[in-house]
Amino acid sequence: MDKLNKFFYKKKNFITGHTGFKGSWLTETLLLLGAKVVGFSKFDDKIFFYKKIVEHKKVKNVYGDVSDHKKLKQAINKHKPEIIFHLAAQPLVIDGYKDPHKTFKSNCMGVINILDIAKGLKSLKSIIIVTSDKCYKIKKNKKNYNENDELGGHDPYSASKAAAELIYYPYKNFLDINKIGSATVRAGNVIGGGDFSNNRIIPDCYRAIKNRLLILRNPKSIRPWQHILDVINGYLILSKKLYFNTKKYSGSWNFGPSESNKTVKKIAEEFKKNSELNFNIKILKTKKKFKESEILQLNSNKAKKFLKWKQNLKFNNMIRLTVDWYIQFYLKKNCKAVTQNQIKNFFKIN
Repeated sequence: MDKLNKFFYKKKNFITGHTGFKGSWLTETLLLLGAKVVGFSKFDDKIFFYKKIVEHKKVKNVYGDVSDHKKLKQAINKHKPEIIFHLAAQPLVIDGYKDPHKTFKSNCMGVINILDIAKGLKSLKSIIIVTSDKCYKIKKNKKNYNENDELGGHDPYSASKAAAELIYYPYKNFLDINKIGSATVRAGNVIGGGDFSNNRIIPDCYRAIKNRLLILRNPKSIRPWQHILDVINGYLILSKKLYFNTKKYSGSWNFGPSESNKTVKKIAEEFKKNSELNFNIKILKTKKKFKESEILQLNSNKAKKFLKWKQNLKFNNMIRLTVDWYIQFYLKKNCKAVTQNQIKNFFKIN
């Protein structure tokens, strides 16, 4: 972890989607590592986690839509980043069904724009495009998916992420020629404090503390659960590798858990148990309106072998850290300090 501290110190980073759940944790981590951060996101006065938790006064904020090529290019050219993390996206399967056009516009045009701008940027050394574990074509009886498996998607969100992967590879050729390290990254179902999105199990568990009721749509669905800090660690290790060795590390990478493939119901039960706060769990027995995959697991052997990345926070630890954050928030404690302490402990930052 000390090597990350030294590497990112005063490095110029550009993050799209920096006010979202993942983006906020990544932004705060980079700031604590001593990096310089420019963030590009849509303006939203409801971005509680970023406003209240992240040291946003240290960030140069640019508000705009990643589908707006002109504004995005102006921001990137002005700040001349060395490293780009592209996280901006429409992040939910259900919202993809509700508004496919918006989903494809955000998740595909955003990738096209960022890569089109990046390919000619002289200051740039590495770029990370965040997609999703949902980018794979789900096949019956298949247990896990590696980076060489077929891309697909039976719903708009998953298809948009598969499309983003396909968009990346033609641009990779330009980036390789210009000696810019590039990669797409596919993580599992990420959890951690500060996520207040709808239709996600952990935020739903938190809301159940107040409502005393948690309704589960797909209790038997198995997902590769992992803590946000393990995922960010993968992004940071890879961006550093790409910075110094373009061709060796460019391509697609899975960052999935080694032992946290649990059902949705198990996650809910563990949240309830660790919070020591009572709420009822109800299974929704009506016919599913939207199709979602029952089993999805990632094979991350490539990252383990070539990046020496691993899942540091096992299931019980990541549940504990996540629940602790929400309990402190529920009790109106200083969640900024909780967030920073979790980051500092994980990355061993003094």
